[in-house]
This record gives sequence, structure tokens and C-alpha cells, in this order.
Amino acid sequence: MAEIDKDKVRKDFGEAVNMSASEIKEWLATKESKAVGFKGADGKGRGESVGHASGRRIVAILGKTKDDLSDDDYGHMRKVVGYVRRHLAQEPANVATSRWRYSLMNWGHDP
Repeated sequence: MAEIDKDKVRKDFGEAVNMSASEIKEWLATKESKAVGFKGADGKGRGESVGHASGRRIVAILGKTKDDLSDDDYGHMRKVVGYVRRHLAQEPANVATSRWRYSLMNWGHDP
């Protein structure tokens, strides 16, 4: 991986992820959280969605100190920032109970 500005990644991640680890963990246990997200090329996958798995990973990252973060963690943090930024630009009319909001919450952001 090319050299990255880890301070900037941590700052951007901190802005994108506006839920605490405990809030994300509680959210991931809900049926709404498990019902949204990409689950395979045909959309009918039975496993965990990409966003739900990301949420679990975010919880783990939030539990680490700066010195414990790996290059892989930084890569995932950048992925989270990109996802949140792209999806915020697609805000629907009904935010409160939308699949859009639920998906973003899986990624640690409650709009």
C-alpha cells in the first residue's frame, strides 16, 4: 500500500463514524440492520451483508489505540469514509426509516 497520511485517515474516519462502538454493536443486533446491504451478486445471499461485517470491523477498530491500528485497519477506515461520503450524497426523501439510513448505520454513521 502506498504511504498514507494516517492522521488524516483517523480524522476522516472519526468524522464519518458518528456512532459509538456500543451504539453500533447494539444496532447490529437488530433485524433492521441484518435486513439491509449487499449479500451476494444475485442479491439473495443468505449470509451476512458487507455493511454488517464492516460494522463489526468498525467496532473492533474503535476498540484499538492509535498504536495498535494495522495497515489493514487503515485500509478499512478509508473504505468506511468513502462509503459514508458516497451514500450521504444519495439522501432519500424519507430518512428516518429508510434502508439508506439503516445501511449507513451498519457502517457506523447515523445521519
